[in-house]
Amino acid sequence: MWNIIGALVTGLFVGALARFFYPGAVDMGLLTTILLGAGGSLLAGLIVHRGRPGVNRAGCLASVLGAMALILIGRVFL
Repeated sequence: MWNIIGALVTGLFVGALARFFYPGAVDMGLLTTILLGAGGSLLAGLIVHRGRPGVNRAGCLASVLGAMALILIGRVFL
């Protein structure tokens, strides 16, 4: 139960940071922001961590960059 709540809070935090740092307006709601942050964390986890668990500053930065990449992909292809 706490893992799910932690994932939602982390997704919200990462998604909000990605929306803040992405240039231009990003129109999305709270649920979409959470999903964006979770997707960015998954993308960064696949690229950066390669199966090594743990939380560090580089992983957090990579999560935000991954979420920003998802915003870019969404704007280009959708």
